[in-house]
Amino acid sequence: MENKFSTLREKAGLSIEDVANITDYSKRQVYRWENGKSKPKKPIFDELIRIAENGTTYRANGKTEFTFIDLFAGIGGMRRAFEGVGGKCVFTSEWNKYSRQTYSANYELDHAIAGDITKIKEEDIPEHDLLLAGFPCQPFSIAGVSKKNSLGTPHGFEDKTQGTLFFDIARILKHHQPSAILLENVKNLVSHDGGKTFQVIKDTLTELGYYFDTRVIDAKSYLPQHRERIFIAGFRTDMDFNFDELNIPSTDTGPKLESILHPQNGSQEEEPPYTIGEKATVNDKYTLSDKLWNYLQDYAEKHRKRGNGFGFGLVGPNDTSRTLSARYYKDGSEILLKQKGKNPRRLTPRECSRLMGFDRPTENGFIIPVSDTQAYQQFGNAVAVPVVEDIAKFMSPFIVEEKKHSGQIFIFSGTDDKRYAYDG
Repeated sequence: MENKFSTLREKAGLSIEDVANITDYSKRQVYRWENGKSKPKKPIFDELIRIAENGTTYRANGKTEFTFIDLFAGIGGMRRAFEGVGGKCVFTSEWNKYSRQTYSANYELDHAIAGDITKIKEEDIPEHDLLLAGFPCQPFSIAGVSKKNSLGTPHGFEDKTQGTLFFDIARILKHHQPSAILLENVKNLVSHDGGKTFQVIKDTLTELGYYFDTRVIDAKSYLPQHRERIFIAGFRTDMDFNFDELNIPSTDTGPKLESILHPQNGSQEEEPPYTIGEKATVNDKYTLSDKLWNYLQDYAEKHRKRGNGFGFGLVGPNDTSRTLSARYYKDGSEILLKQKGKNPRRLTPRECSRLMGFDRPTENGFIIPVSDTQAYQQFGNAVAVPVVEDIAKFMSPFIVEEKKHSGQIFIFSGTDDKRYAYDG
């Protein structure tokens, strides 16, 4: 007799330990479900079905362990990860209308998505335990005079960060003093503007009373893409948090591109406009024209002769891709897939969704309601979901513990894996 729980667990791609971690049940109890000695409650079945069918992340037994706000939310990769460990989103901010469209299509919202965070007063943001944010690298020398004047005579971080989006993160932290924060940023944050940018960030977090640790993580451990990002985790009390204790799979054993590509053998139903016909083959519109392909080859050759490093990223199913960026929509040169007897092609938006972990391999549950151009930009700007899922699992016990002490914690993503802990 078929064990429904075991079948759903395998279809959802979850291990026994995964289910135990995200449901708050012991592994012994999960093994009882696996062996058919007992049955889980209906909400657990329902959520496993949702994961198996849509690739969405399981929400820890339906319980709210902590609340969080999602700033610079994009299409919700960080939200997805922290909802999976029992977090409840109480506020979302995203300025791009197309990203808001994709976000709204994929998450159950009990609040309107706020727009430009610079125009939102910190007192209008709900209380929260965790602040999540990813923000652009901006040199702090571009401080906005008008904002400085509006605040009177600035001092400390208010003087150094004016006119940047990090200022808005800092003012929210100062007002709400959340237990935690998670920010995602590019690897070169530490060296940006001669190291001044990262120094101001460290000084600001110290001034605001946070202990923090940093780590660079390459998504190649989880996805067929080389994508290094820095994460900074901080707490309002010294929780002895050490990012090095987060067990990251080896990049040598990461998946290959074949796992996220559309199969060309008819094993999946067509998904227009990405795949068409009885065999659900990739639409020819994603194949480069002769004109564009010749241009890219000529351009790469010119740069090669000059000793510059430009070149397109031509890859096959058994390779790992370069970093998917927001400019992928322009010519696709950073990731071009070899094709037999044809010019290479771009990845489809669905394949990009899988490449970033919003869909599991072969699945298509993440709703893409926007044009290809917008989709490429959105996935190129997004976080690698499996990376943040592992961070969320690692962070959540610290968040809950810190809540007991003061009600707050911090995470950030940028570069350098040194640990910084300051008395605040």
